[in-house]
Amino acid sequence: MGHNSFGYEFTFTTFGESHGKAIGVVIDGIQSGFPIDWGKVQEMLDRRRPGGNDLGTKRNEPDAITVLSGMYQGKTTGMPIALLISNTDQHSSDYDELSHLYRPGHADFTYQQKWGIRDSRGGGRSSGRETAARVAAGAVAKQILASHGVSVKAGTVQIGTVKAEKRAWDETDNSLTCPDREAAKRMSDLIEQARMGQDSVGGVIECRVDGLPVGLGEPTFDKLQALLAHAMFSIGAVKGFEVGEGFHAAEMRGSEHNDQMDGSGFLSNHAGGVLGGISTGAELVFRVAFKPTASISRGQKTIDEHGKEVDLVIKGRHDPSIVPRAVVVVEAMASAVLLDAWYMDRAHRQ
Repeated sequence: MGHNSFGYEFTFTTFGESHGKAIGVVIDGIQSGFPIDWGKVQEMLDRRRPGGNDLGTKRNEPDAITVLSGMYQGKTTGMPIALLISNTDQHSSDYDELSHLYRPGHADFTYQQKWGIRDSRGGGRSSGRETAARVAAGAVAKQILASHGVSVKAGTVQIGTVKAEKRAWDETDNSLTCPDREAAKRMSDLIEQARMGQDSVGGVIECRVDGLPVGLGEPTFDKLQALLAHAMFSIGAVKGFEVGEGFHAAEMRGSEHNDQMDGSGFLSNHAGGVLGGISTGAELVFRVAFKPTASISRGQKTIDEHGKEVDLVIKGRHDPSIVPRAVVVVEAMASAVLLDAWYMDRAHRQ
């Protein structure tokens, strides 16, 4: 793992900025001879792309992928796969007056202090646009996992104070990919209220993985939940992570939380499919909390690079909630972690 790279055995490196010519990813460590369905990769990118969700930003990017290397006659060669996604709908002039200001809630201040230079156009490298490259890599990982019988699905279970009461995963055909149609309507209304009020709102995404074998994850520092937490917290807007009962476990007794067993297996799954940092074979369940989008149109106070106080109104096209488009990012990063853990476990068992 490094500054712009992720993984141990299944690795990927992303590159590019929000308003540059393109973003992209180089994927390495993939087995040879695997027939990647690029149509399915594009479908995942379409779920995340700007303009692809009526609850999101009005920036409209096709996010069409170009495969540059690593494939021959429709199959992986085992060599690095390079993918390119062009930027076509940048409004860089929206950010001209922000080049010397620090936007509240953004990485402007920390990037400037760390490197002494930053790309102010849409946040540059710190923009959520970088996650498109992650989705492309994760979509490939998800296909390989699926070939082993592993399914990865995520959905919105909370927007602001509105929570999904059901987990009907056949009801996720809505803009939020929410497993509760009635709650999805209330969530959508809340997001629109935030948009009309020149504000934003956060939420929670739940991810569920079925078909995992027993044994993924390492016993000490690279516990499976630790790898997942690292991956999820690497997504810019994430502020919380929990597995299984998560923070609710603090309110439970051991007699309630322990997953007892009989001859058929586990009688419950409060642990969320992980014990001792290793997958149990039960359904893996975790949740990720996202903060409200930092870019809002309301007036805010900040300072410029010289410490002068400034009244700021942010222009541009922004998501009133990042959550709807982040669902597929969570799926992608989970898939990358799990395939990497699968490859590591396979190497250890040889």
